[in-house]
Amino acid sequence: MKKSLLFLSLAFLLISHFSYSQGQTFQELMDLGVTQSRLGNHAMAQSYFSQAIALKPDDAVAYYDRGVTKANLKDNRGAINDFDKAIELNPKYAEAYSGRGQSKARQDDHKGALQDYNRSIDLNPVDANAYFIRGISKAKLENYKGALSDFNKTLDLTPDNAQGLSSRGTIKQKIEDYKGSLEDFNRAIEISPKRASSYSGRAYSKMKMNDYKGAIADYSKSLELVPEDAESLYYRGFSKCQLEDFQGALGDFDQALTQDPESASAYYGRGFAKSRLGNTKSAIEDYNKAIAIGNTENTKVVYTGAITKVILDELRNNVQERLKMSEITAQRSEVYYNRGLAKAKSGDAKAAIEDYNKAIALNPTYAEAYFTRGMVKSQMGDQRGAIQDCNNAITLNPKYSEAYYVRGIIRHSLGDTDGCNDLSKAGELGFTAAYAAIRDYCN
Repeated sequence: MKKSLLFLSLAFLLISHFSYSQGQTFQELMDLGVTQSRLGNHAMAQSYFSQAIALKPDDAVAYYDRGVTKANLKDNRGAINDFDKAIELNPKYAEAYSGRGQSKARQDDHKGALQDYNRSIDLNPVDANAYFIRGISKAKLENYKGALSDFNKTLDLTPDNAQGLSSRGTIKQKIEDYKGSLEDFNRAIEISPKRASSYSGRAYSKMKMNDYKGAIADYSKSLELVPEDAESLYYRGFSKCQLEDFQGALGDFDQALTQDPESASAYYGRGFAKSRLGNTKSAIEDYNKAIAIGNTENTKVVYTGAITKVILDELRNNVQERLKMSEITAQRSEVYYNRGLAKAKSGDAKAAIEDYNKAIALNPTYAEAYFTRGMVKSQMGDQRGAIQDCNNAITLNPKYSEAYYVRGIIRHSLGDTDGCNDLSKAGELGFTAAYAAIRDYCN
């Protein structure tokens, strides 16, 4: 009985729809289409616009409006066809060029989109949205200077545009203007305090300015608004690592992986946190997963540890383990490097050397990998190999104080008087433990 009533109700609605639209004028059909589009009923809106076009096939606005509904239904090819027709009927239809540009952009044809946006702006130079969407395509093409100019124009025309402010803030991050970016996100949040992306954007700027507490607070606010944002979870975990809250970071990386099980960054971060919490075996497993995914980003880490078990043993504690997680980018070399650190800590020096070799093969300018490989070689008794790795690290980074220090100690242990010169250089560069070694062993 319930099924029969349901079918009757659906049939009644269907009949009502067709009887309502039959006999309508062109303008009435257009008005119905606009109303349904505003209500989010894009399929029904498209039907009304199609009926209107059947009555008046030379009306550019009807094709434009139907193109917009097709775009909302993610039929970008169909939308482009309708925008083409609208432009054919009215070559000065600025909005149609913008609409076609957006549909091209959704198909990753940003160069084609720019041509349409340029034409739209030529026809209507005070359309803030046209500058905004052109700025987005320029950003996609990594033309950050051009994107910044377009977002500036957007905000000249619409100063209280929170989305425009957030987008400009993101572009400023690309050009490393983090202070300016912070100002834009602050203003965006004042205007629209419920936009999660503004909080996460501001958090990223704070993070880059080493305000990790502020970054954590903003990422937390962003996650209140969008709890499933894996990227915010990852970066909050990253910020906690900077403050050595590794247990808290571990929880964030776990949640990030719940949301995105294929996040190499989150596996990497979790491995880092586990390593600092002493769970070396599990850390290596996470590094393995990050490498297997093959989309791991880069992080800069400095590690210094014991340089020898026999010679100058009293100096061992002067080089402390200093693992610090930095922002991940797109090179797998850092994951091999950090997995090498974990393997070295677990006592598997040979496997650690293999990982450092891989890190260096992927990034021959990786000074830290040479330096850390040198320390492991020293622990294995290969002092000459250790000196060569320190040489390479210093060539790549002439201000690498720890490398001068380690090379100085090894040279001194081998009876090379130049070791004291290295220790002096390390002290000049800010590694103050070198002065104690000079006082004890070089005077």
